[in-house]
Amino acid sequence: MDVFACAGCGAELTAPVSRVALPVHAHYGAWEELHPPLMEPATYAVEPRPSGPPWRSWDEVGEQLAAGQGVYLPQHSVSFGPRDRIVIAPGDSRRMAFIPEKCAGYCRGIDGRDGPNLACEDCGRAVATRMDDCGLWQTVWLEPDAVRRLPSGSPAVPVPGWDELHPQSYAVAPAELDGSWSRRWEAAVTVALAHLVVACEGRPVALPGPLAELLGDAVARYLPAGPPALTASLAGPGTPARRPGGDVLLVPRHPVTGEPWRPPGGTAPVVPLDIGVWSHLALPRETSPLPASGTLPEGVLRDDYPLPLHPWCGFVPHDRAFRNTLAHLPGIRRPELRAYYDRYASGGAGAGDSK
Repeated sequence: MDVFACAGCGAELTAPVSRVALPVHAHYGAWEELHPPLMEPATYAVEPRPSGPPWRSWDEVGEQLAAGQGVYLPQHSVSFGPRDRIVIAPGDSRRMAFIPEKCAGYCRGIDGRDGPNLACEDCGRAVATRMDDCGLWQTVWLEPDAVRRLPSGSPAVPVPGWDELHPQSYAVAPAELDGSWSRRWEAAVTVALAHLVVACEGRPVALPGPLAELLGDAVARYLPAGPPALTASLAGPGTPARRPGGDVLLVPRHPVTGEPWRPPGGTAPVVPLDIGVWSHLALPRETSPLPASGTLPEGVLRDDYPLPLHPWCGFVPHDRAFRNTLAHLPGIRRPELRAYYDRYASGGAGAGDSK
């Protein structure tokens, strides 16, 4: 495990934390809502791309300079903030104080628009940015040039291999307690759709049964129009026979490394999907904690245990997550994919929009 210390005076600024994969929903929340912490306690993640201020307009930057920042489609603005910012849960921060003149926000909290707003209590150096405004996950982003990573003295947490993971334990239900769609699902599924479009090179694709049944026609606008030319399937550790079919594989991201699962000797392109969402879709779940003899018919749930929550409304993809993910995938520069994006941006990319 690690701790992060002030690069100026050496004061420890965090509790001991272990590195995990950056959540795919890190930058995508629901507008006008307060969100819980992004990170689990005692964990941290690193954002490899430029993030945060300063921002420069696309017209000022131009296509070539934007590509150097990892942005390949026109955007309202391009971040020229630091790479490799470190994100932790606010509860894991230590010995930091707000910089009052940098605590602006939209309405209910702080959005980090003015750059680092937390200073080391010992030396006054600006070291981090607290963000908790509506539409944002609660986070503390440590500035990479202002902190140093040090061993905490606690035993290292070994990184489990795919055969050591228990994917079912990561499963995330699609519904919040109030019956609305999980914000994690809204972002994670939409990010995967952007990867799927690029993996299929802009050709129409059929979604696997569980995903198509759950999301219905809601994602039609995000996929290329026309009769399916390719088929996507769910694959990963613990899936039946572990011999996935399909032209493209929807696979889980490792919760610690962020790397997608790959089938042994497989050649099909893989599309990473949040392991919590993937596990809910791909793996069978026990419907009752009580032992029972025999098995139930497919699709039948036990009635001696509360039924799982189901969203009360249709799925609405997170449009900004889709656009931003496409913009950061180098493959989108291929002519056929740019043509797809132009149709999508004009409202006519998916089968649901065809006339």
